Amino acid sequence: MQHDHEGRDRVVYYQSRQLKPVERNYPVHDEELLAMKYALAKVRVYLLGSGPFVDYTDHASLRTAVKSPHISQQVVRWLSFFAEYDFRVEYKPGRLNIVADALSRRPDYAGKTADANRIGVERVSAPSSSLIDDVKATYASDADAK
Repeated sequence: MQHDHEGRDRVVYYQSRQLKPVERNYPVHDEELLAMKYALAKVRVYLLGSGPFVDYTDHASLRTAVKSPHISQQVVRWLSFFAEYDFRVEYKPGRLNIVADALSRRPDYAGKTADANRIGVERVSAPSSSLIDDVKATYASDADAK
């Protein structure tokens, strides 16, 4: 975020992506940390050495999750990555972070399923019975097919 001339917050950058199948099994706080790592990596060139910045999240437990005595080796690696940056994490409830919350629920990221009631059938194509009979007869007389 950046402040405009009236002191209002203005978003500088949005980032979003789908979770990979294995990432969907992560605990929620790990998914949030992964999202933060992904976003920081995308804008790394702009943030490193730029001074302190704030990462807003709608997941309050991120502020304390990293202080847990029982964190995975993967999270330890992510924390090492985060240590390169000068930032703090601030909680901002989803209801106040409307645009980012909406981006995380993009309908085009939902599973693509067809509605059977909306599918129209234009033509049904099936092999003719004479073709099936010809194939059966050919197999019966073919030495390699036996």
